[in-house]
Amino acid sequence: MTSLVKVLTASLALVNVCAADAPPASPLRDPLVASAHIGLVDTSSGKVRGFVRHGTYTYRGIPYAHAARFMPPEPPARWEGVRTALTYGFVCPQADIVRIDDQGEFLTPHRYGIANEECQNLNIWTPSLSADNHRPVMVWIHGGGFTNGSSIEQLAYDGENLSRKGGVVVVSVNHRLNVTGFLDLSAYGPQYRQSGNAGIMDLVAALQWIRVNIANFGGDPMNVTIFGQSGGGGKVTTLMATPAAHGLFQKAIVESGSLRGMGMTLNDSKTSRRVAELTLRNLGLQPSQVDQLQSMPYRQLNEAAGKALKMVGEEKGSMGLFGDGIPWAPTVDGEYIPAQPMDTAAPAQSRDIPLLVGTTLNEFPLVNRDPAARGASDWNLSQVRDYLRGKYGDRAAAVEAAFRRSYPEMRPADWLYVDRLFRPGAIAAANLKSDQRGAPVFAYLFAWQSPIMDGVSRATHCMEIPFVFNNIALADQVTGGGSAAEAMADKVSRAWIHFARSGDPTVKGIPLWPAYTRDNGATMVLDNSSHVVHHHDDELMSLIGTH
Repeated sequence: MTSLVKVLTASLALVNVCAADAPPASPLRDPLVASAHIGLVDTSSGKVRGFVRHGTYTYRGIPYAHAARFMPPEPPARWEGVRTALTYGFVCPQADIVRIDDQGEFLTPHRYGIANEECQNLNIWTPSLSADNHRPVMVWIHGGGFTNGSSIEQLAYDGENLSRKGGVVVVSVNHRLNVTGFLDLSAYGPQYRQSGNAGIMDLVAALQWIRVNIANFGGDPMNVTIFGQSGGGGKVTTLMATPAAHGLFQKAIVESGSLRGMGMTLNDSKTSRRVAELTLRNLGLQPSQVDQLQSMPYRQLNEAAGKALKMVGEEKGSMGLFGDGIPWAPTVDGEYIPAQPMDTAAPAQSRDIPLLVGTTLNEFPLVNRDPAARGASDWNLSQVRDYLRGKYGDRAAAVEAAFRRSYPEMRPADWLYVDRLFRPGAIAAANLKSDQRGAPVFAYLFAWQSPIMDGVSRATHCMEIPFVFNNIALADQVTGGGSAAEAMADKVSRAWIHFARSGDPTVKGIPLWPAYTRDNGATMVLDNSSHVVHHHDDELMSLIGTH
């Protein structure tokens, strides 16, 4: 048991469970109840009080740790009396937003929160406060790479509907990002030995807090599923390879987070230390002045580090997914994170952890980043063939044939919107996990097409999130709402819930979902009519993957 868990456990032993103040386990009838006598729960740092909406107990902004800049997290200070948990807590500072993407913000609406480096807090939704229920716990880790985002960034992250639907405890977490979470200053003194992984240490601290406290919120601390999308999926994969996280979760879900070599691969120590070296240089500081970074205004520090990332990208000839240098990432330091999570083998420590891994059909399609493909959605076969010849040369005929075999019902113009960035990494992760011959791995491809804005979004990056959280009404700008989307969300959310409960995503309304193996290549295509395919796009991805 780690020292932080011991401290939390010892703290919790000092307080009594507020059973006398807890409301009845059955859902309350009123739409929303907030009262000094409702939703009182003891934690290892003191009592918290939330509110109840539609029978779901809700707690926002509970601190699970605190930390000085670049330092490891520590248990939060104890408080006297009752701390209210009614409002979302601080989010990690990040670069200023300098423009509004009108259409993009409409299609995926965001909320940005109040930034502060004291951002180690979490939110909880639960149907009951009774520890006797042993409810599965689903811990959501937000996207945004290791740079941006928060637990509240997307409206669809709200856990109320998922909690109510599945009788599960849903938790979402804020943690340190970008320069505060991943600037590797280990070359400048032992006090900074783990600064390059501070953001991952925060997530471990959150899981340790959950292990100690979640039973008082009705959850089973021995049935915890971590799930995340995009950068959140990368964080899930990282936790699977982090010794300090071993035993703190029992299942894992990686959604569109298997982008190998372009942001989901962690940095080696040489690279991360070079970023720190150039950050100091950009600030005009000598190595002996490194301690000045601890009190420097965040914006000044982050700007200097952002320039350093771009400089290192230019040195390495690797400019990332958006062309702005290498991205922030944890550091493979041989200690806190011993090795790349999904390189030549799946993490041995997670051999017995069932994994659900997949992508959306369209993610970040090539045509959105290639001026030569502008207007491709209306192209005829001749125009598509011209583009393929220009892109793939003498491989163009083979690429066309592979598209026809992989997606026989798809229009040629739609071939150019098929994801080729995330899918190869998801296949590789499923192969490596299945090679362990331990707990099963299940693969999926989310193919449901959004009708909004004349279908421009298709099944883009993040499209599955409202379906996973059963939040179609909250995210109608993403999905269009309506009965078809609601029916799809019912199936997808139940699959995720059943996986969290049992380690198997098969549910009524979806065909039998076989475990993936390198031999069978079984992937569930999630759509209005879901179906299983086998090795359906292996040849295609070998031809176009990441190109």
